Amino acid sequence: MFERFTDRAREVVRAARDETRAAGQRQIDTEHLLLAVLADADSLAARLLRDVGIRADDLRSAVARHTADGGAGLAEVDVAALREIGIDLSAVVARVEESFGPDALREATPGPRRRWLRRQQPGGVFSPRAKKVLELAVREALGLKHRHIGTEHILLGLLREAGGTAALVLTEAGLDLADLRRRVENALRMAA
Repeated sequence: MFERFTDRAREVVRAARDETRAAGQRQIDTEHLLLAVLADADSLAARLLRDVGIRADDLRSAVARHTADGGAGLAEVDVAALREIGIDLSAVVARVEESFGPDALREATPGPRRRWLRRQQPGGVFSPRAKKVLELAVREALGLKHRHIGTEHILLGLLREAGGTAALVLTEAGLDLADLRRRVENALRMAA
């Protein structure tokens, strides 16, 4: 799948893996791909995001807020919906931590390695959404009749997938995903 990816796009995939490992998570997800796109400041995708006012540090904070331990990665709207039916998520987290300790909701560290069980390292596999983003990036490039997949195609894949944490934090940052998509497509036409 990666043979048509540019060096920069391949680096985005590697950086997404590194983002995932740094967060102590097992699966590369849409937010890791977005943060990795922003990490290459000279890429077309990162420049376009900067042009619309997106800062990597702000997005990193928003991603951390949505993927924090105990928050289950729920969006504020989900937390509000739970609150409306009488469930205060922060109170639940506090009670669990009070009863079982401060890190009770953290993912358990795998036990001793067994020969018949393959131990997964953090950052090793793509989530279904991240796989979909990469497939959509390929489709975007093909649709534009490009022979390569660049960072801009990965960004288009993130925008088209629109259901992951990446799209959520971009929307929360005040972006209209359809408008950003048009900007990316216009930049690609001008660059051609």
